[in-house]
Amino acid sequence: MEISAKTPVYCVIGHPVGHSLSPLMQNRAFAAAGCDGIYAAFDTADPKGAAAGIRALGIRGASVTIPHKVGIMDFLDEIDESAREIGAVNTIVNSGGKLRGCNTDGQGAVRALGENISVSGKKVLILGAGGAARAIVHALKANGADPYIANRTHEKARLLAQDLGAQAVSMDEISGGSFDIMVNTTPVGMHPYTDAMPVPESALAPGMYVMDIIYNPLCTKLLTKAEAAGCHVIDGAGMFVYQGALQFSLWTGRDAPVAQMRQVVYEHLQY
Repeated sequence: MEISAKTPVYCVIGHPVGHSLSPLMQNRAFAAAGCDGIYAAFDTADPKGAAAGIRALGIRGASVTIPHKVGIMDFLDEIDESAREIGAVNTIVNSGGKLRGCNTDGQGAVRALGENISVSGKKVLILGAGGAARAIVHALKANGADPYIANRTHEKARLLAQDLGAQAVSMDEISGGSFDIMVNTTPVGMHPYTDAMPVPESALAPGMYVMDIIYNPLCTKLLTKAEAAGCHVIDGAGMFVYQGALQFSLWTGRDAPVAQMRQVVYEHLQY
């Protein structure tokens, strides 16, 4: 595709962003959909300046990553209801200079799960109590699931559960067969500490669905042990792709080319 003076610009803002796969994925999406647009990465420690820059330069939309998902909210014109309830934004839509904040993280996770199992009516254990956990619990509730939260610091799990109408459990209460689905939102097992697991093997049971939102490595120790225990495993690339696909649709009003987005992400991660 040719880039002209009229080509819409999209981006990811964060600090750092050099590792981000979003430019790879979103540029493939624009090309596959035949949609005029380019997507770049901007490393910035200044969310206020980034918001002003998006307005001033007419950047059509932005992904927001660590550490700006909360701080950017103070500089936007509008926050949609779900993002406000989550308390974080991962997407900005620029409509004629008016910046709206959205959050696609939770629905991205639910869609990744939904390729394998319906979450409605299921007991879902969320490991962790950070921003990703908050977004996923919110989306699970909206889709009829029964979420439970466990965290190394139990008080954080209790407060998050209280805030979102979920339930908190202590780490030592987790046992195999107690839950239909387990989702790890912690960084435990991420490169370079790949020999770690957020729960003991006794927490795994045959038939359980286990998703790890980590995608570096693609197959974490948790997923390796879960598969060996007879669980159905879901890697973190699915959530990443779906949250990006939802962003693409918010920006363009078009259906995202999910298959092509998934293909380029897996090609890179399996290289």
